[in-house]
Amino acid sequence: MTEQQKKSGLIRQILKVFYAPQKAFRDISEKQKYLGPVLVMIIFGAMFSLTAYTYLSRAYVEQTMPVTANGDQWTENSTLWASNVVITESDDHISGGFYGNKSIDFSATNSTRIWMLLDNIGPVNCSGSQGYRNVSIRVKPICPSDNEIVNASLYLYSSSTDYFNFNLAPHLLSSNGTWFNFTIPLGSENGWSSNGTSAEWDNINSVKLDFDWTKNANLTVRVDGLLFRGLFESPLENGFNTLSSYFMRGLMQFIIRWVVVATFIYLLARWFGNPGIWKLALILTGFALIPMVVQAAINTAAFSTLPTLNYPFEFFAGAQGETQAITDQVIANEWFASQVLRFAEIAAYVWIIALLSVMVHVSAKLGWLKSIIVGAVAFFTSLLVESFIAF
Repeated sequence: MTEQQKKSGLIRQILKVFYAPQKAFRDISEKQKYLGPVLVMIIFGAMFSLTAYTYLSRAYVEQTMPVTANGDQWTENSTLWASNVVITESDDHISGGFYGNKSIDFSATNSTRIWMLLDNIGPVNCSGSQGYRNVSIRVKPICPSDNEIVNASLYLYSSSTDYFNFNLAPHLLSSNGTWFNFTIPLGSENGWSSNGTSAEWDNINSVKLDFDWTKNANLTVRVDGLLFRGLFESPLENGFNTLSSYFMRGLMQFIIRWVVVATFIYLLARWFGNPGIWKLALILTGFALIPMVVQAAINTAAFSTLPTLNYPFEFFAGAQGETQAITDQVIANEWFASQVLRFAEIAAYVWIIALLSVMVHVSAKLGWLKSIIVGAVAFFTSLLVESFIAF
C-alpha cells in the first residue's frame, strides 16, 4: 500500500465516523493505530487556533499603565511616594480585584496643605495613536466640616520644571469623606494647562497632586486606583506567538479529555464485566471526539459575524484567562453568537456521548443502556477534570 493510499484510507476512516460510526469503529478495532486520533487532535488544535484568531481579531482590550497583570501597584506601596506629610497604607480602599486592598494615606496635623509625588514612572506616552488617552485616579479628602478645599491640582511632569496641570477643585468641593473617581482625558485641548517649554505629552515621568484648604486643621487625603488608560489593542498584537500558544492549549484540552474519557471507559467496561483493552479504548475514544472539531468550526463561524468590540480593562482584570473572559463577554452581550455557541456546545456534547455509546457497544459488547451509561459518565467526568484547568 502506497503512502497516498494510507492517507486516503485514514481520511475515509475519519469521515466514516460521521455517517457510519458502528462500521467505522469495527474497522478501527481491526487495525489499531494511533495515527487517526493524533490527526484528529492536530486538526482540533488548528481549528481551536482559528477560533481564537477570529474572535480575538475583533476584540480590542484597553491597555493600562501599570499593566493590568500587575494590578494597582502605584497605590498599594507607600514607599513609591514622596510628600510633605506622613505617608501610610490604609485599609480604606475602592472595591474591585484590580485595585487591591489598600490605598495610600497622606495625613497632616494643623496644616492647610498636602502634596504627594509619584516619581520615576515613565516615560509614559500620552500622545498620538500609540499613547494613553486618559488618566484615572480615586481621591478621598477628609477634613473638618467647617473647612473647605480652595485648590486641588493634578500635575503630570515631563521634567522637574516642565509639566501639565489640571484643576480638580470644582469636583471635590462636596466630596469630603467620600471617594471621587476622576477619569480625565489627556491632551492640552481637554482643559490642561502647561508650564515650561519642554512639557511633552509623550514623555510623562511623574505624577503629583496638591491640595490646599482655607484654614489649618487635621487633614487627610487618600489616593487609590491611579493608572493611565485608553489605548486599545488586539490580543493578537503578538501574532504568531499568540496563535501558537492557542494551538498548544487546544492540544492540551484534547489530550486531557481524550485520556480521561478513555480511562473511564476502560475502567467502567471492566466493572460491567468486559476485560477491555486499554489501547483500543484510547484509539477509539480519539475518533469519537471528532465533534470537538465541528464545534470549533461552528464557533469560528459565529465569531466571524461579530463587529469590532472595545472592552474596558475592568472586564478582564483578575480573570484567569483573557480568551475566556472575552468569550464570556461575547456570550453576555452578543445574542446571535451566544445562541450559536450554546447550541454548538450542547450538540457536541450529545454527539460525543452518542459516539462513545456506539463505541462501547461495538468494542466492549455491552448492551445499549450500559453503553450509554459508560459513555455519559466517562464524558462528564472529563468535563469535571477540565473544570479545574483553564483553557
